[in-house]
Formats: sequence, structure tokens, C-alpha cells
Amino acid sequence: MLKTRAKYNLGQVVRHKKHPFRGVVFDVDPRFNNTEEWYQSIPEELRPSKDQPYYHLLAENETSYYIAYVSEQNLLPDTSGEPVDHPDIPDLFGPYEDGQYPLHFQLN
Repeated sequence: MLKTRAKYNLGQVVRHKKHPFRGVVFDVDPRFNNTEEWYQSIPEELRPSKDQPYYHLLAENETSYYIAYVSEQNLLPDTSGEPVDHPDIPDLFGPYEDGQYPLHFQLN
């Protein structure tokens, strides 16, 4: 049985270790749960293990907004103190406060 504890929380602002983007966590998979095609598209020398949490992010970089799917090993907490401007944030979260966004809805 795989026992995994996510390091980052829903609503937390994180940044990628290697690529210039940051985002807000809106979902977490306890282990890889994307397509094999997506996984194989990552160069082998950079390909992360599937046996770790993967995060769905409302992401932004200097030029665009998008959804990112990132392994835990490639994320760091964002310490900039700046909000993320992704246009979908208000659909899921309340106002930015202390490095994260509170959920707008109740989880079961």
C-alpha cells in the first residue's frame, strides 16, 4: 500500500524549481495520474518518479496563464508574497492572504 503525504496544501502558492512559473495548488494526486504519453514526453534524464504526489496548479508565467501538472520534487513554496493572477482563481478560492488562497467551497 502506497502511503503518501502531500507537502503542499490546496490554495498554497508554489513555484517550479527549474522553470519560471508559479501557481496555486487546486488538486493533488497521491501519485502520478496522467497519461503515459504525457509522462514519456518528459526527457528521460528529467523524468520524475511516479511514486510521489503530483499537483494541479493554476499557473502563470510572464506571458500566459494555464493549468500545470507538476511532481512534488519539482516544487518549492513561493516566498514572494505576491498573489497569482490566474483568471480562474476566484472560481475556487477567496482573497489571497499570507501566501495562500482560502477555499471557496467545502470539501467532503
